[in-house]
Amino acid sequence: MSEHEILISGAGPTGLILAGELALAGVDVTVVEQRSTMEVVGRRAGGLHARSLEVLDQRGIIDRFLAEGQTYPNVGFHVALDISDFPTRHNYLLALRQERIERLLADWVEELGVPVHRGTEVLDIVRDETGVRVATAQGEILRAGWLVGCDGGRSTVRKLAGIDFPGWEASTSWLIAEVRMRERPVLGFHETASGRHAMAMVDDGETVAVVLAGQDQRASGEPSLHELAVALKAAYGTDFGVHAPRFLSRFSDAARQAQSYRQGRVLLAGDAAHIHSPMGGQGLNLGLQDAVNLGWKLAQVVKGISPETLLDTYQAERHPVALRVLKNTIAQGVLRYPGERTAVLGDFVSELLSLEEPRKRFAAMMSGLDVHYAFGEGHPLLGRRMPDLDITIGGAPTRVSALLHDARPVLLNFGNPLAIDKGAGRLKRVDATFEGSCELPVIGRVDNPAAVLIRPDGHVAWVGDGSSDGLTDAARMWF
Repeated sequence: MSEHEILISGAGPTGLILAGELALAGVDVTVVEQRSTMEVVGRRAGGLHARSLEVLDQRGIIDRFLAEGQTYPNVGFHVALDISDFPTRHNYLLALRQERIERLLADWVEELGVPVHRGTEVLDIVRDETGVRVATAQGEILRAGWLVGCDGGRSTVRKLAGIDFPGWEASTSWLIAEVRMRERPVLGFHETASGRHAMAMVDDGETVAVVLAGQDQRASGEPSLHELAVALKAAYGTDFGVHAPRFLSRFSDAARQAQSYRQGRVLLAGDAAHIHSPMGGQGLNLGLQDAVNLGWKLAQVVKGISPETLLDTYQAERHPVALRVLKNTIAQGVLRYPGERTAVLGDFVSELLSLEEPRKRFAAMMSGLDVHYAFGEGHPLLGRRMPDLDITIGGAPTRVSALLHDARPVLLNFGNPLAIDKGAGRLKRVDATFEGSCELPVIGRVDNPAAVLIRPDGHVAWVGDGSSDGLTDAARMWF
């Protein structure tokens, strides 16, 4: 029987970045993945939002992704929202296919020495007070102190753990496919009484990507080529001689969220914890940020640095963030309902979003830059992402993000030396200078802090005003 401190089920983007976070913390982690190869069938997630790019920058691997993707200055909520004036180094959406994202993360995880066992399917789990025993469909028995389900919206781990998955039932569905056509396709968007459909050419110049709206919300399972042909004829008046499908699938606007992100020594992250429609391209990004929030906390619990109660903050912080995504995807779906009355509503929403303040608020929400964890009253930075300031340490220029490459908490001081007790020795203490102003999306410029305590996920846990008041308490609470 193989034994590990942490076992992750699922080697998608969420599971891989979680594995990387745990490896950086020096924890024994292993990943199992049902797929035997890294091939991702179909057109899954296709982009990384600004906050996810900042997270990758914090770990020193952003250049790998920028080298392969294409940047666009807009995010979408009903209309395109410009973020090129946002105070972040990554004020854009990076278009990059999920398969490439996974491969780049897998390369990073391999460099960190994390084993990934493909073709391994979780069949059953047995929990006790000291860990989890996992039986696989391949006849293996794995033992781990903790199990994290990063195994997608139909999560086996979530079901086996008995975690409820309430939410909103589907009201409509879409067919998606990559196929060949004997007739010339109608590229671009196409509006009918059933909704907005679309076609686009794939990179090979012969395959057509198809999205057909207004399908039966009760439909399930993989659609057939005949079903696609019938839907094409209903939407376009012809089936275009559709043939040679590369893949066929469907998705709906169902929105669900795990009632609990943790059941004993079993945790959930990514789509295993929440599903929603792909409006705005938020799902993959939400999962990445789940993993970065969870990774350092779970590592500290495993290493005996923190009590298990630290894991309560994972759900307290990430559940509201995911719920907001569920609701904004529902709202975007409503704005796409067919009909003249919905179009009138859409016109008013478009007018609203053309104004500066609404544009900034909604764009910050879609890009993930507005996430604010409730750490109490205080400086506007408290609970928010730390801006990636240009700083100087001992005469050498660097950036705040470079201090987080090893995923350790950072006490960044811009003023006089700070008094803190010996129990906070795990903090990376950095004295630096900073010339300029500190700016947050939507909020704008804020008072420059005298010092900040930055968690490994890049969020600010304490802000100093020149004294050490509250620093020891914050360091003990988190680290």
